[in-house]
Amino acid sequence: MRKSLTLFWTFLKIGVFTFGGGYAMVPLIEKEVVGRRRWIDGAEFIDLLTLAQTSPGPLALNTAVFVGYKIARYAGAFWAVMGVVVPSFVIILLIALFFASFRTNPVVEAVFKGMRPAVVALILAPIFNLSKGLGLWRLLLAAAALAATWALGFSPVYLILVGALGGLAFAYYRKRKGKAI
Repeated sequence: MRKSLTLFWTFLKIGVFTFGGGYAMVPLIEKEVVGRRRWIDGAEFIDLLTLAQTSPGPLALNTAVFVGYKIARYAGAFWAVMGVVVPSFVIILLIALFFASFRTNPVVEAVFKGMRPAVVALILAPIFNLSKGLGLWRLLLAAAALAATWALGFSPVYLILVGALGGLAFAYYRKRKGKAI
């Protein structure tokens, strides 16, 4: 039960102090579960993050499920999810109750405009961290996928499927050649 409460408290702090959605939470989650708590190592975190990104649902929620499950099975997954969801739920509830009275307030508008660059930086940080271990070939594939999505309008869903099939084909090829994957 202690692990579950620690997971809840850890993800509650992440949920309270992160603005900008799931991608903005990734550096904080990594810092807590890999760096500070040492629950998992960096390579395993990237694997869990990849799984969380390809699973349906919000990234932060999926990451909380996978990390929580890894640490304390079903109870850990439950409490990690509760920790990441409760702050957002309470904040959105409060905003919904009082939004009409302060949405045109110049101070509130200025605060949100001032937060935008920080949110962009929080979203870009995990991209740079994840790209470090890719190597040139995979980095070029990632750049091609970005270009196909952004410039050519390809659906990311199809690119994910192509990437998954390419990974399976590569693993099958390596296995047939007797090389490690």
